[in-house]
Amino acid sequence: MDELELLKKDWKKNEDTKYPKLSYKEIYGMILKKSSSIVKWIFIISILEFAFWTLISFAFKNTEYNKRFESYHAENIMIPFLILGYIILGYFFYKFYMNYRTISATDSAKILMENILKTRRTVKQYVGFNLIYLALSAFIALGVQFDRDEEMISLVEKASANGEIFKFYAVTIILTLVFLGLLIAIILGFYYLIYGILLKRLNRNYRELKKLEV
Repeated sequence: MDELELLKKDWKKNEDTKYPKLSYKEIYGMILKKSSSIVKWIFIISILEFAFWTLISFAFKNTEYNKRFESYHAENIMIPFLILGYIILGYFFYKFYMNYRTISATDSAKILMENILKTRRTVKQYVGFNLIYLALSAFIALGVQFDRDEEMISLVEKASANGEIFKFYAVTIILTLVFLGLLIAIILGFYYLIYGILLKRLNRNYRELKKLEV
């Protein structure tokens, strides 16, 4: 049981304890401050995450695979897809910032509880979008390779001539799914360590508010 819970019980029982007497307003203020700080960090971390992946993309820009992919001249496919991704990410950054501003200015326990739930939903939607975007990116890149990579086209033609085209596609897709699954597992682990911990603290604040409202 954390200190806030003990202080809340002290406020309700109005008994002499080792903790100072706090009013409902003071306890609410503590929860508000903690919640505002958590939501602010969610916003900051999302921006840092975006900056990290942007730096990674620049770091791998001159790799052999990236240069090879650029030779496919798939800009008409990839650029609109990238722009769409940036627009949606911008929307989430805006939502995180507005969640922080809204929670910071809240003066009602009920509204604060609603904003905590809203923040939780936004984080889950953000994580879901990133994972779906990653999966779509992988399969779009694979589709471009099948369509424009000379070596891949040659392998497809060879497999087709040998009557193994289904096997070839199946193996390629399975290997892609395995690699993608491992990558998603790593990213989910990162999200759990960062956003998961922050959401747990936010959930704890939500439970405290519910108890205060009883």
